[in-house]
Amino acid sequence: MLVLLPPSEGKADPLEATRSVSDRAGGRPVGGEPLDLEGLSLPELTAARAAVLDELVELCTADAAEAQQVLGLSEGLKGEVAKNAGLRTAGTRPAGEIYTGVLYDALGLASLDAAARERAERSLLVFSGLWGAVRIGDRIPSYRCSMGVKLPGLGALGAYWRGAMAEVLPEAAAPEGPTGGLVLDLRSAAYAAAWKPKGEVAERTATVRVLQSKIVAGVEKRSVVSHFNKATKGRLVRDLLVTGAEPADPAELVAALRELGYVVEAQAPAKAGRPWALDVIVTEL
Repeated sequence: MLVLLPPSEGKADPLEATRSVSDRAGGRPVGGEPLDLEGLSLPELTAARAAVLDELVELCTADAAEAQQVLGLSEGLKGEVAKNAGLRTAGTRPAGEIYTGVLYDALGLASLDAAARERAERSLLVFSGLWGAVRIGDRIPSYRCSMGVKLPGLGALGAYWRGAMAEVLPEAAAPEGPTGGLVLDLRSAAYAAAWKPKGEVAERTATVRVLQSKIVAGVEKRSVVSHFNKATKGRLVRDLLVTGAEPADPAELVAALRELGYVVEAQAPAKAGRPWALDVIVTEL
């Protein structure tokens, strides 16, 4: 099973947990080693990552005001520009510790047992405007660069990543043995634009939408609510990891989720080469 996740806008400080601890060699905070691009998963993306990193650092170093505008940052977040300018030497932590927010809080990676953690490291792939995609064990610095950003030299990052992803992701989504062929796509629209499964990969892909159900004047109303959507997706992934469920295809995923107590409405594709569409219906968090 391969689970495609969006990143989070908010990110943890890589040195926050170790800021008060120094090594014996010279007072440097323990941990937080600088970025090693070649050490990240999916090494075929290294050149593309380097190009985005170079332009982002140059932009944020040369003109803070322009960088703030390009990155769509409010006045309260303009400090993120200086953070981006120092990415090459900034400390790193595993991506699973860097990404925070509602989905990742519900996913609760830090509290998984060893077996579930191993499944998470093997199965989860987080999409990123800067890195393309990383696994949760990859060490990265905190940064600010969404997939919706349009860099002056590279253009819109969603379109930029599309070519590189088309070469790499089908192999990453290949089944491992007799099971594990499911691709569970939980990305938001901006990140889904960077890679859309095609052909036989699409046929074993399930996209998930979370709908909140309310009864208004005796009539059921359903709507997409961001907090419900993110929290439910995080909890859903956690439940699959903890129980060790390994659905091989979307139909098995539907059965597994229903067994876990989720209300799921599934729509099989009308044409070959298309993904399944799953609606998870919730009434409360």
